[in-house]
Amino acid sequence: MDKIQKNDDVIVLTGKDKGRRGVVRQCIDSKYVVVDGVNVAKKATKPNPANGITGGIIDKLMPIHVSNVALFNVAAGKADRVGFKDVDGKKVRVFKSNGEVVKG
Repeated sequence: MDKIQKNDDVIVLTGKDKGRRGVVRQCIDSKYVVVDGVNVAKKATKPNPANGITGGIIDKLMPIHVSNVALFNVAAGKADRVGFKDVDGKKVRVFKSNGEVVKG
């Protein structure tokens, strides 16, 4: 079980998008995540009429390392670290600051 998973609400800790919040769209190799609206790059594409693709410059979401993001704790209103706890025989993620179980 990873500390950051798909559909988690995260906040960026470092880099050009520091302070931005978003939802994890995809996890790559448990070291990188793709977050909506974070680390967006411009990519030039050629037109392909057979597939209905128009050419031009598009925005592409690029992966960001998990060490540069943290889960957003809604109760505390800030980024928080995550730990693991055994509840009713199941391993669950909990916030370090207040011990609440992470929803999701």
